[in-house]
Amino acid sequence: MNSFDVIVIGGGHAGCEAAHAAAKIGAKTSMITLDRMKIGAMSCNPAIGGLAKGQLVKEVDALGGVMGRITDLATIQFRRLNSSKGPAVRSSRAQCDKNLYAKFMQDYLATVPNLTILEGEVSGLIIEGNSVVGVRLGVGADAREIFAKSVVITSGTFLRAIMHRGKDQEEGGRLGDKSSKTLSEDLKKLGIRLRRLKTGTPPRLHKDSIDWSKTVPQPGDDLKIPFSFYQKPNPYPFLPQINCFLTYTNQATHDIIEKNLGLSAMYSGAITGIGPRYCPSIEDKISRFKDKDRHQLFLEPEGLDVDEIYVNGISTSLPKEVQEEFVHTISGLEKAVFIRYAYAVEYDAVDARDLKVTLECKDVPGLFFAGQVNGTSGYEEAAGQGIIAGINAAHKVLAKDAFSLSRLDGYIGVMIDDLVTKGSDEPYRMFTSRAEYRLLLREDNADLRLSEHGIKLGLLDQAAATKFEKKKIEIQKLFVDTDTFYFYPTVETNLRFTELGLAEIKDRVSAQVLLRRPEVTFAVLERLGFNSEVKDPEVLEQIEIQVKYGGYIQKDLQLLEGVRSAEAMKIPLDFKYDQVMGLSNEIRGKLKEVRPESIGQAARLQGVTPAAVASLMIFIKNQKAQAKHLHE
Repeated sequence: MNSFDVIVIGGGHAGCEAAHAAAKIGAKTSMITLDRMKIGAMSCNPAIGGLAKGQLVKEVDALGGVMGRITDLATIQFRRLNSSKGPAVRSSRAQCDKNLYAKFMQDYLATVPNLTILEGEVSGLIIEGNSVVGVRLGVGADAREIFAKSVVITSGTFLRAIMHRGKDQEEGGRLGDKSSKTLSEDLKKLGIRLRRLKTGTPPRLHKDSIDWSKTVPQPGDDLKIPFSFYQKPNPYPFLPQINCFLTYTNQATHDIIEKNLGLSAMYSGAITGIGPRYCPSIEDKISRFKDKDRHQLFLEPEGLDVDEIYVNGISTSLPKEVQEEFVHTISGLEKAVFIRYAYAVEYDAVDARDLKVTLECKDVPGLFFAGQVNGTSGYEEAAGQGIIAGINAAHKVLAKDAFSLSRLDGYIGVMIDDLVTKGSDEPYRMFTSRAEYRLLLREDNADLRLSEHGIKLGLLDQAAATKFEKKKIEIQKLFVDTDTFYFYPTVETNLRFTELGLAEIKDRVSAQVLLRRPEVTFAVLERLGFNSEVKDPEVLEQIEIQVKYGGYIQKDLQLLEGVRSAEAMKIPLDFKYDQVMGLSNEIRGKLKEVRPESIGQAARLQGVTPAAVASLMIFIKNQKAQAKHLHE
């Protein structure tokens, strides 16, 4: 078999979502991976979600993706972060059994119609005219060609990848896996800009060699909220839950690291790629935060039956002997046995400013990119890009409309807009602070925001659609119930209020108005006498948030209207900026370099002034008016 509609290169988290989405939509799809047993591998941290990342996973699930479902099956500890803070910044995080996660992903993808998994190394692209039409596998006598109308590259950290540990260097994007050596050259020939980035991973220690009595247990939450809105049963019967543990570096640790900085691949100059500022190596932490006398480390089990402990917080490229020396100064790790030493990976990434919001290359039709190859970090960021690229790769073949999410629709939209307008000088990581309207883009309402898209796209089945409609109906019913149920200032009613520590009421008050009080929840309303047929905790949460934060939500919705109009005004990729009067050479050069797809994108470019945006809008409106006049 050498012909498909869509080829997905890579079986990481972006590749899994891209291949699943394309096949589910109806495109004949092939995932090409170096090793089918590494599909869905958790190469670094054995966890899914976290601050802002939980929102991404929920959005992927709401669209009909697979990451949330597989996470629920493989979770060995669940926590909702920032649960005591406002709903805009709450995020779910799941510690996973890494082996089970990969197994469940592989088992699931094996059942997806229209999806064929092939093993091999993609050595290059087949180009006809300026469009991609397939890929080359292997080199020399063993080379073969596979054709497709759309190709999605999700190569992660494997393009010309080199692993560093001290002065030791080894080709590969992950320990035990070789790098992709030739694909970068094909991308350069196509005019796609590449940049060199760096990531890293900490050591893995044997669980039986750690003195757990010197560490602080970190249990998960008793209430476990699944990532998936639609997987049955829901809530899912989670695997046995286990603790993570907390320990700290100390001055002795810091002294050893500082003394050996010159041996670090990062500090010796062996690595030229730029690393993630928000997930720094332990060398960076010691150098940049000299005022700190200790740094927090999380000891995270990698599975129920796995001996490896992931030491979250000491990513490093120092030599093996130095790693052993400084790790053995840490409380609880004095006799720790290394299963795997830490290392850094340097790799090629594309400049995402060469991509459209659909993640298709602006200059090479049919070629899409998703995941770390676009300059991002993290499984969740990869999955969010993967589902968008997979949808659009299939739609291109099936002659369907392109699909994209704006930064007004979700965190996926924020991330992609950031990438294609600003690029990434360092591995990009999602934060709640990147989303201007995060109160509207919460993880709890991802289904309400995006599942209609998932249903229309064909990624969510009828059972999911039915559940979605039922939830919307129940939300509306509960909203009406709270608005039409009244408490009256009787002696009996006020007695119940005072027994619950609430101020007495002097006039008639609805349950909904009462719910605006910070101390009032649905549990309190029920004790006061309010009752409704709607009991779904997800629905109760939605109404409580809508009521308590109603004023802020309404203000954000009003602001969105003006922003949406700017996003709706499209700019052609071949737009002639030289014809627009009033643009400085600097701004004109920036616009030509990025080629924004809308006025909104242009306005977000660094250095582009409001006056320049106004000039663009006037020029585009005049062009449209002239075109309309010519056709009349």
